[in-house]
Amino acid sequence: MAKIKMKKKSTSTDMTAMCDVAFLLLTFFILTATAKVPEALPVDMPSSTVQSKLPDSDLAIITIGKGSDGKSKVFFDIKGREIRKRTLEGMGAKFGVTFSEDDKTKFALMDDFGVPVAELKSIIGMKAAERVKADQGGIPIDSLDNQLKEWLLISRRAAIDLDDKELQIAIKGDAKEQYPQIKKIMDILQDQKINSFNLVTGMRGKDF
Repeated sequence: MAKIKMKKKSTSTDMTAMCDVAFLLLTFFILTATAKVPEALPVDMPSSTVQSKLPDSDLAIITIGKGSDGKSKVFFDIKGREIRKRTLEGMGAKFGVTFSEDDKTKFALMDDFGVPVAELKSIIGMKAAERVKADQGGIPIDSLDNQLKEWLLISRRAAIDLDDKELQIAIKGDAKEQYPQIKKIMDILQDQKINSFNLVTGMRGKDF
């Protein structure tokens, strides 16, 4: 008997639905992604195999590193917009500097900074790109003018007043930074009886 030949049918697939889903996902990722803002004081953090996520608010970060001139500098950052505003008000009152509401709003959106309070208004008035390129000399930590101590003290009070919780502290230091500079920061924390703080490190692979 002759074999019956089966009629071949087209095996084309409609990709319309899959393309729609792909474009929706792409649109979602584009709209929700945020560009990483360059750090005003980039540091090469010491590596570690263990890392934990830092909170997004009620956190103060002290950054220690060397500027383009090779000198050690200290920068400060506070996570939490309302805490930043309240801290700026307190520092202005402490050092006799008047900050406008516009200054407070811009400061609440800033990242880390490293200038004395008297020079802070000029840094606040800059755009983010200009701020990164600005030659910020660092926050004074000398015994005669220890402004970092005041930033810590006033920001901790702001965290308690606003959120009724203790402000967490993190130190982000350059891996090549000299120990005496790190010890100065730890001594400032000790003077305020801050015995618990985080050390920010970079992730590395397992050593073999």
